[in-house]
Amino acid sequence: MTEFEQQLQKQIEDLEIKQAFQEHTIEELNDALTGQQKNIDRMNTQIAFLVTKLKAMEPANIASMNEETPPPHY
Repeated sequence: MTEFEQQLQKQIEDLEIKQAFQEHTIEELNDALTGQQKNIDRMNTQIAFLVTKLKAMEPANIASMNEETPPPHY
């Protein structure tokens, strides 16, 4: 094998190694993104549940600040 062929072979091997690392990185990023999307979906469901609960709550028996009489020291 000539020196030129050896250099080409080395370049091909380097490119194959880089591609393998890139594929691995892409898989890890995809897994992270999938996990984040699941968390977002879960949180959206929880928020919708909380909004429904808050809308269904009866008003409190506590008067608003506008309706409160000032304390005696005023």
